[in-house]
Amino acid sequence: MTKVHPNVAAPETEKKEISVGMGGGAAVVLTVWRKSLLFNGNGFAVFDAKGNLVFRVDNYASENKGEIVLMDATGNPLLTIRRKRLSLADHWLIYDGEETTNPIFSIKKSLNFLHSKSLAHVTPPAAASSSSYEVEGSYSRRSCAVLDGSRRQLAAVKRKEAIGGVAFGVDVFRLVVEPGFDAAVAMAIVILLEQMFGSRSSLLRG
Repeated sequence: MTKVHPNVAAPETEKKEISVGMGGGAAVVLTVWRKSLLFNGNGFAVFDAKGNLVFRVDNYASENKGEIVLMDATGNPLLTIRRKRLSLADHWLIYDGEETTNPIFSIKKSLNFLHSKSLAHVTPPAAASSSSYEVEGSYSRRSCAVLDGSRRQLAAVKRKEAIGGVAFGVDVFRLVVEPGFDAAVAMAIVILLEQMFGSRSSLLRG
């Protein structure tokens, strides 16, 4: 991919395959641009290897300061991210679609990240059988990974290599999602890493 800007939106079947990310085969490599497609907005635009827009986040400063919505290319909500109420730590909940009850994941900033590789803990609801995940590395350097309980890499944030002599800054990077892991959940984790460790103003101000 030699450009950041999107092509025509991908067909619905292709978008579903990328957003679910549960099939076999090779890892899905996405390009993440820390920029809203809307004028005067904060957010992200995410493209596949063909340059098609697959995910987007568009937040205005005047919007709900405790909520972020991850959408597909056409603006349909995939996941809703909300700050956990009455939490002293940086603690967030991820919901399916536009739901605001029964979160599918809880993400909490690691309190000792200055003395360890851990950035955040990702846990499913107590009733779920799936294991929790750990996010390790350095988000500011765009070098971190989501690991399962067996230390297997499920997704990774990596710097995007320069192409044709053009160097990309930290606002454009790669998200590599391994087969079997949901790319939308991986992107939600990236959104929250930006909230926790981003050097610029966050999507949710205040």
